[in-house]
Amino acid sequence: MSRKLHKFLILLDNESLLYFPGSFLSGRVLVELEEEIPVSGLFFHIVGEGVVRLTDKSKVNTSDRENYIDFRMRLLGESTPKGETQRVVFLSPGVHSFPFKLGLPLGLPSTFLGKHGWVQYFCKAALKEPGGLTHKNQQVFIVMSPIDLNLEPNLLTQPFHCEVEETVGIACISSGKLSCRVRLDKGGYVPGESIAIFASIENNSRVTIRKTRAVLTETIQYTAKNKVVQAETRELAFLEKGRVEPGVTDQWRNEMLYIPPLPPTNLRGCHLIRIQYDVYFVITPKGPDKEIKLQLPIMMATYPIRNSDGTLQRKKGTHYPTVLPVFRPWLNTEKFKG
Repeated sequence: MSRKLHKFLILLDNESLLYFPGSFLSGRVLVELEEEIPVSGLFFHIVGEGVVRLTDKSKVNTSDRENYIDFRMRLLGESTPKGETQRVVFLSPGVHSFPFKLGLPLGLPSTFLGKHGWVQYFCKAALKEPGGLTHKNQQVFIVMSPIDLNLEPNLLTQPFHCEVEETVGIACISSGKLSCRVRLDKGGYVPGESIAIFASIENNSRVTIRKTRAVLTETIQYTAKNKVVQAETRELAFLEKGRVEPGVTDQWRNEMLYIPPLPPTNLRGCHLIRIQYDVYFVITPKGPDKEIKLQLPIMMATYPIRNSDGTLQRKKGTHYPTVLPVFRPWLNTEKFKG
């Protein structure tokens, strides 16, 4: 930065940097000078973009991009017709503030940062001097597209359950059957809530069940050039219970699986990145038999269910976060094999 230019900042009025589609993005570009400088223009650019970018084992790069916002304005100076001498404005020493205000479009996807792609929003400012010197700065802001569970009645009224009956034993020799029924209290949640899990495992076989687990997973699917190029499933949280002997029925009664802070299901408005959440109920038999998995897709929303009087339906152990993060640094790096 030039010695004459002491500060060049983009300051947003909303200090949390969190915005919703349809809200106003406002603030100012602050320029603090120690000496007078000539300026040919102060340019402001608001960008919202989705990007997928990855390199495979053969070192082949695959990428795709889509734009959600691309808005440009001139905060200082006038455009010069082609062929005319560039007009110059002199800024005096001291602090100069250049305000801006823009209504964000509806339907913007939520901010998201992933391993192979992202949805990001940022402001860029460029202060140009006649000699060709350009001072640049940028400021990221977060967009959260709301998903309201109160507007998703099917998720509240339909029973979310799954059941399976599986024959266990080595090839051609049956050891009997395992039956499992799993039910969730509802089909949609917000981070900070807990998923109530009910299950019945009937071990009508001669094989001991080593353990049963309920696992919350996140699957991120990346698309480029209309083709799925990468999909990753990770384990977010789990509950586990021990052995179920032959001839025994085991019950899960209102077992609570806590949901950590997470971005919402899907990225509505983004066609490159898809986010899906599932609860898997996994039965692990002893010996060579393969695991039995029951899959229950759920929706991750941003607004929780409310009572008729408008108050939140709080359950014990619920702690709603004030801001949902756009990336999850605490994730187990081990992939979940669904």
